Amino acid sequence: MEFEEKTLTKEIIFDGVLVHLEREEVLLPNGKTSIREIIRHPGAVAVMPFTADGKMVLVRQYRKPLERTVVEIPAGKLEKDDTHPLEAAKRELEEETHYSASRWEEIETMYPTPAYLDEKFTIYLAEGLEIVENPLPQDEDEFVEVVLCSYQEALALRESGEICDAKTLYALLYWKLRLLEKEA
Repeated sequence: MEFEEKTLTKEIIFDGVLVHLEREEVLLPNGKTSIREIIRHPGAVAVMPFTADGKMVLVRQYRKPLERTVVEIPAGKLEKDDTHPLEAAKRELEEETHYSASRWEEIETMYPTPAYLDEKFTIYLAEGLEIVENPLPQDEDEFVEVVLCSYQEALALRESGEICDAKTLYALLYWKLRLLEKEA
């Protein structure tokens, strides 16, 4: 069976600073038409930073859409002048946590909500962390607190609901797999 949907018409509903909303009329595989509302996003990066003693560096920040404070792995959107997602990952780690890393590994690329959002997330592992003496400044509208967590402490944050976003839950699963591999 063919699943592709052909775009018949496209209308820009909203053209914002961060996201753009399009309304598309599509032709379905069965010959009928439907409407798709699609959020266009420039893409983002996230970092799973581990200290030498095995703790993960997380950030606590207020998320307006949720109307509460959450704990997440450092992350941010791609900027227009980023030539590679790794550049953005390094920038976000330094801006949000004041750490830099000597070892980087791309772990995963994912689409968090492909039903209506084209945002592509690239997740990196960062090790060999060092505090940056004169770090990049945080974004003017960003207020974060660095949280160093053991795996058990991170699980407690998940249980309390402070860790609730997909990228950080993915990071916890990845961390568990790392721990299991070390035990084997």
